[in-house]
Amino acid sequence: MQKKDSSIASFIIALLCIIVYIVAILFAAYRMYQSVEERQAAAEREFFDLADLASSAGVLGFMGPAFQEAIQDTIDSSATLQGVIISGPTGEFAFERTGVRESIVNWVGDSARFRSRFAISAQPLFTPLRIEGLRNVTIKAVFLYINYDFFILILKQTLLIILAALAVALFTLILESILRKKPVFQETAHGKAPEAAPVKDEELLFDEDLILPHAEEEPKPAAVPPDTPQGLYSPRSGIGWEAYTMERLAAELHRCASFEQDLSILVMEYRLLSFSGEGAEDIYKQFADLAVSSFNLRDLIFERGERGIVVIIPNIDPDQGMVKAEDFHNRIPPSIATRADLRIGVSSRAGRLVSSERLLFEASEALKRAMKDPLSPIIVFKSDPEKYRTFIQKKGAAR
Repeated sequence: MQKKDSSIASFIIALLCIIVYIVAILFAAYRMYQSVEERQAAAEREFFDLADLASSAGVLGFMGPAFQEAIQDTIDSSATLQGVIISGPTGEFAFERTGVRESIVNWVGDSARFRSRFAISAQPLFTPLRIEGLRNVTIKAVFLYINYDFFILILKQTLLIILAALAVALFTLILESILRKKPVFQETAHGKAPEAAPVKDEELLFDEDLILPHAEEEPKPAAVPPDTPQGLYSPRSGIGWEAYTMERLAAELHRCASFEQDLSILVMEYRLLSFSGEGAEDIYKQFADLAVSSFNLRDLIFERGERGIVVIIPNIDPDQGMVKAEDFHNRIPPSIATRADLRIGVSSRAGRLVSSERLLFEASEALKRAMKDPLSPIIVFKSDPEKYRTFIQKKGAAR
C-alpha cells in the first residue's frame, strides 16, 4: 500500500511540475506580448511628439543645423525610435539613433528606405508636417518593439521556476527508484550473470515452504555438535561454533537496524558425495580456511552441520551478497572438492525488521533450492520490505 501511495504521490508531483512548466511558459509569453503592445503604444506617442517638435522647429529653418540637432537629440533620447526619414521639397533626410551597429537606412540613389531588421517595425509610422512656407513635407519612423533587457529578465525568471520544478521532479524520481524494490529469487550458474527465476513475487515471498510456523512451532536451529563449545572457535575448523550462530546473527541484525544498514547471510554446503571417504574432515578444514581468507570475518563465520558454513556479512545488500557468493564459489580449487558440488543460499535484511530465525530460515530454503537445481549453484532470496510487513500483519491478525 505504501508503494502504491508513493507511486500516486510521484504521479501527482510530476503532474504538478508539468503544470508549472506550462504556466511559467505561458505567463512569460503573455508578459512578452504585453511588453510588445506597450512599446508599440509608446513608439506612437514618441513619434507624434517628434512630429510636433519638427513642426515647431521649422521656424528655426527647415533642415538647418538647429533643426537637425533637435531631431537627432529627440531620437537619441527616445526609448523606441530607431530611424527617421523626413521628406521635403529639397529632398529626403535621414536620422538614426546614435551608436547602432548597422545602419537602418538604405539609400537608393537620392531615395532613402528603411532596412528590414529583426524586432524593427515592418510598417513605418507616418504623418505630414505643417511647416510654414513649405508644402508636401512628411516624416516617417521605425521603432524597436522588443525590450531586450526586459525579455532577458523574464527568461531568467521563467528558467529559475522551471529548474526548481525540474529539481523537485528529479528528487522524487531518485527517491522513488531507491525505495522501489522488487522481490525475486535470483539464480547464477558457474559465474554467469544472474537471471530472475520465472515465478511470481508472491509465490516466492509467501510460498508455504517459506512461511515460518507460529512462535510455538518455530523450527529450532540445526543440532549442536556433540562436543560442548569451548572458546570462541571450533578446533575442528578454526571458525565459530554452530551453537553461537543464532546469537551472533541476532546481535548483528540489531546493530545494523540501529544504523539503518543492510546485512546479508550466506549459507554454504557441499553435497554429500564430496564428503565421502577418509579425507572429509581435511576437506572441511580447507573449506573453512578458504572462507576465512575470502571474507576476512572469522568471528562472523560459523559451522553448520557436517558439511556447511554460515557467513554473516554486515552492510551489504542482496545484489552485493550474490557477488560475494559468486566470487567465493569461483575461488574453490579442485584440491578441496568439485566446485559444482558447492551450493550457496543467500538472504538479506533488505530494510526489514526481521528476526535472526527468519533470516537464517530464508537462506536455508534458498540453499535447499540450490541443492535441487542442477544448473544454478547459488540462489539469492530477495524480499520486498513492504510486502513482508503486510504479510506479517496479516499473519498477526489471523492468529
